[in-house]
Amino acid sequence: MQKYADYIKRIEIDALWSGKKHVVWELSPRVNILSGINGQGKSTIINKVVKGLSQGGEFPSHMLKGVHIDVEPEDARWIRYDMIRSIDSSLSQVIADEEGVLRQVLPVIKGGGGSLLDFQLYQLQRKYLDYQVNIGNRIIEQLQQGNMDAAQHLSQKKSRFQDIVDELFAETGKKIVRTENEIRFTQIGEVLLPYQLSSGEKQMLAILLTVLVEDEQPYVLFMDEPEVSLHIEWQKRLIDLCLELNPHVQIILTTHSPAVVMNGWIDSVTEVSDITL
Repeated sequence: MQKYADYIKRIEIDALWSGKKHVVWELSPRVNILSGINGQGKSTIINKVVKGLSQGGEFPSHMLKGVHIDVEPEDARWIRYDMIRSIDSSLSQVIADEEGVLRQVLPVIKGGGGSLLDFQLYQLQRKYLDYQVNIGNRIIEQLQQGNMDAAQHLSQKKSRFQDIVDELFAETGKKIVRTENEIRFTQIGEVLLPYQLSSGEKQMLAILLTVLVEDEQPYVLFMDEPEVSLHIEWQKRLIDLCLELNPHVQIILTTHSPAVVMNGWIDSVTEVSDITL
């Protein structure tokens, strides 16, 4: 049986580039914010860890040379994780082995112009459908056992997610269509696909969906400057909303924005210069 980590407690990197900048970063179980001027290595630190994890299988065997992570519990050898990036590139930059998938997806997301974020939302739609099936099955099981409170609790996260999105998008009059299993919006009588949203709306939707579909399991959410497309009020609420949808998520993010830490997260900020030798 695979034993998953609850969180990463330490990242150590022998060298960021050219044999320089040894990194040792002790992490909090919940919120970790990396700050620093351009070129100091914020994104490099996160990218090296994620690249190692993305190889799949047990760690540390597949981690990049010179990259080490310690986890809690210490004997765990698997990590659930996701990565949110700020750059919304074109679909042409998706790796070659995804091309077959892209040919099927392009007609679906044509209305959004065909960006990497659109492709990510397409993949999240599939996970969202699986999430709803799993939740539905568990609700039925609880009802059959007469556990009404447990069944109600299971349905609350999806409803809260929908409420949050409606609240965030209220100024433009967009609301989630709650009678459909896939994400759809209404705006002044028109039905919109996620790919027709603004860049900031897509970014926020992708982050919240990513957190939701992990279904309250312990996992690590890496975010590289997630605030780039977000309204300043959304930046302020970003961390709190993620923790509300999954109290067991560990957030590791880089940022240039003071707004991200305004809601009480200043003590969670680490300067790159403080963890490099």
